Formats: sequence, C-alpha cells, structure tokens
Amino acid sequence: MSPTIIGNVRMAIATLRATRMRSFLTMLGVIIGVVSVVTIVSIGQGVKNQISNEIDQLGRDLITIRPGVASSGSGVDAIKDIAKLGPGAVGSLSRGDTDIVRKTNGVATAVPLGLVGGQITIDGKPPSREPVVLASSADMEQVLNKPIEFGEFFGDGSALAEQPAVAVIGHDLAQELYGEATPLGRSFDLMGQTFFVRGVLKKVDSSPLSLGTDFNNSIIIPYKTAQQMTNDNVPLYEILAKPDSADQVDQTIANITADLNQAHKEQQRFSVLRQDQSLATTNQILGLLTMLIAGVAAISLLVGGIGIMDVMLVSVAERTHEIGLRKALGASNRQIMLQFLTESAVLSFAGGIIGVIISLLINFIFRVTTSLTPAISWWAMVLSVVVALLVGIVFGTMPALKAARKDPIEALRNR
Repeated sequence: MSPTIIGNVRMAIATLRATRMRSFLTMLGVIIGVVSVVTIVSIGQGVKNQISNEIDQLGRDLITIRPGVASSGSGVDAIKDIAKLGPGAVGSLSRGDTDIVRKTNGVATAVPLGLVGGQITIDGKPPSREPVVLASSADMEQVLNKPIEFGEFFGDGSALAEQPAVAVIGHDLAQELYGEATPLGRSFDLMGQTFFVRGVLKKVDSSPLSLGTDFNNSIIIPYKTAQQMTNDNVPLYEILAKPDSADQVDQTIANITADLNQAHKEQQRFSVLRQDQSLATTNQILGLLTMLIAGVAAISLLVGGIGIMDVMLVSVAERTHEIGLRKALGASNRQIMLQFLTESAVLSFAGGIIGVIISLLINFIFRVTTSLTPAISWWAMVLSVVVALLVGIVFGTMPALKAARKDPIEALRNR
C-alpha cells in the first residue's frame, strides 16, 4: 500500500474520531443493511442444517402421507401449504387408510399419527405449556429408527382394563414437565386416565420452522388406548411409512398414491411426501424471507449511501479553506479527490464491520435463547462488507469531485 493511501486512511480515521456521533449516525443505514443480510442468511442456513439433520436422524426413506394436496409451486403457495399440512389439519385420512398403506407393495410398515385433545395434568396441576399428545402404534419405534433413549416403547395398547396406560415422551418435554431427563414411572392424567411414562425419545435436531412433527415436545400414547378414551374419535393427521428398501422410495410412493387413489375413488385429498420434500418446501419459504430482508437491506444501504454523500458534502463545505491551503502547497486535484473518497470509503467500511459484529451478537443471542442455531456464513459477511465499501465509494464520488474542482484562490478566501 502506497504512503499516500496510508496517509489518507489515517486522516480519514482522525476525521471520524473528531466527529464520532455524526459519523455513527451516518453509518447507521449501512449498519442496518449489513446486519439484516448477515443475520437472515445465517438463520436461513442454520434452519436448513437443522432440518437436514432431522431428516438424517429419522431416515431419508421415511414416507409421510398427509391430508390435503401440497402444491408444487413456490412462494405464497408454499406458505399456504403450512396451514394445510400442519398438525392441526383436519383431513380425509382414516384408520382404514393406514391399513391400505401398510398392505401396499413395497411398504415394510406403516403407522397412524393421530392428535388427541384434552389437557394433561401432573399432580393435579396443568403444565406451564400444553404439550401435543399424539396417538400411534407400537411400530412407531421401527418407523422412527428406534428413537428410545431411556426405557422402552409401549406395546399395542390393548384394553385399558388389562394393563396400565403408558406413554412415551419427548426429550425436551421430559425435562420441562418433570425436571429430569429420565422420568420413567412418573405419571400424568389425560381425560380422566392416568398414564405412566414408559420411555423417553432421543433428542431430534429439529427446527421451529420445520413442517414436520416436533417429537422433542410431544407425548405419544397407544392408538388403541386413544380410541377407547375418545370413543374412536381420534383425528388422523398423518401416516408414516417405511419402504422395504431405501432404494425404492419413489416406486413405493407411486404405489401408495395409486392404492389410496383407488380407495378414495380418484378424489385425491392427500399428499405422499419424501423426507427431502419437507426441506424443499421450507427452503422456498426461507427464500421468500431472504428476498424480503434483501429488499430491506438494499433500501437501508441506499439510505446509508445518501447519508454518507450528504455528510461528505457538508465536510467539503466545512473544509474549503483546508482544501485551498493544500492546493496552494502543491496538492493535485487527484490527491484531493482521493482524500475525500478515502474518508467516505472508511466511513462505509467501518459501518460494515460494525454491522458484522452486531450480527454475530444477534446470532449468539438466538443460539442461547431459542431453539434456532444460526450457521455463521462467512461469505455473507465478506460480501456485505464489500458491498458496503462499494456504496461508500459510489456515493462519496460526487463530494470528492466537488472538493477536487474547487478553485484554490476562492477556497483560501473562505474561512
């Protein structure tokens, strides 16, 4: 780096220190833009990583049948699918559809996943947060790749009079409800029936933006038990299936779709999805959010650039006598222009660095206070700082040219 550039940088830093508050307010637009871009990219990448890990843990060959027809589009259509495919969806699937899927060629096993209403109580008191209670069969353990961490899975849920009602609870929920990781033998009440905790699920690396079931915060009870408690009125919102071979997932999906279409008389009111399709849908939603934040960031950078230009014009006016003195001592127009251009570049570059530091702090807060785990994206940081630097150079060009074109005699007369 040449001595001239080094000197200009030192002068620019000295000028910024002399007007700290004005410089910070000038950089604010650039800072907001950089923070917006880096934070949303980090969160988006973190969510994608979490969902990908969840798919790996549950098995990429897991097939999900849900009520409603998922659109193949993107954008708004993908967001509408959330309402249609979420756990609260009221769909057209029935217990008979589970039997159809189980008997489909290429399916190794299939289990229903129903939603059980009613409030649970522990020692006569409701928990601080109402958990989701699911109903499924004993084959759930096989479908979820043997997910038990402590204890064991329940049996087939035969008549309540023949055995105590049992349940399996999620990893996070165990700690939240009972204050311990292994609450085996502890109990809770649901709809007048006492359930005993028989097993605790392994923790699944899930994201709150995932469209799948959050098993970490769910209670699973036997499907037959739920039927008896609700007079056979358990809303079925999902069927999970495993193929005979992981290499035949697409063919198995085609077979399931054909058999269900035949049972529903070609009135398709369901969606048969691969695990990676949930990731694709979430990616579409994250893409929309990224575009939205990018628009906000672009406006912020534009405002920041205009702010830099205004402040540099004021600086040129305030330092007119200095400009005349430097020209009288032999400074060329190019040297004057580079001095003010360097100041605007340093201003925007400093704003970019501050924005990156704030975004790192926000990512840390997300990691500590939420279940989101943002993934630090170094390329987004570098790109944001480079763009911020370019904004400073572009919007600082006009004030620099105005300073360079000043007449030295007229400039010296100005005090």
